[in-house]
Amino acid sequence: MGIMTGNPQDEPLHYGEVFSVWTHLSTVKAAKAAYQTLANHCGDEELRKFINDLIEQGRQEDDEITNMLKASGVTLPPSPPERADADLEEIPPGARFNDPEIAASVQKDLAAGLVACSQAMGQSTREDVALMFGQFHMTKAQNGAKLLKMVKQKGWLIPPPLHVKRPEEN
Repeated sequence: MGIMTGNPQDEPLHYGEVFSVWTHLSTVKAAKAAYQTLANHCGDEELRKFINDLIEQGRQEDDEITNMLKASGVTLPPSPPERADADLEEIPPGARFNDPEIAASVQKDLAAGLVACSQAMGQSTREDVALMFGQFHMTKAQNGAKLLKMVKQKGWLIPPPLHVKRPEEN
């Protein structure tokens, strides 16, 4: 029986998997801190709830990845400190992120996360690692669709120039 047969958790992680898993955990930890700060700047309650849901999902990903790395003997990335809650009205207007900026930043993060998860799935030789990143990918895609709908409904979407074919061009 070969090293890559049987229970995937008994197989060693290869260097690409270690890098992807470790990097994802580092990114999740950084995003949690950033989103705690952005939540302090949210004036829109629906957006604040969405961001707090992302923070909770990040905590769950953190737990799952931390357990995998510990079981494989990999040192964990550092965690930034928890961010304090702040009163939006105490943040000077010129120093605040506004809601459309916050939503755009989160959309960018979700899009980058989709690419990273796809890459990690493609390089994985362990089924459990590929499936874990597949689950993360699906959750990010669902969150991206939910946020896109919210951004459209609130009038925050700034579309790129639209290509409209004129009838005389047929």
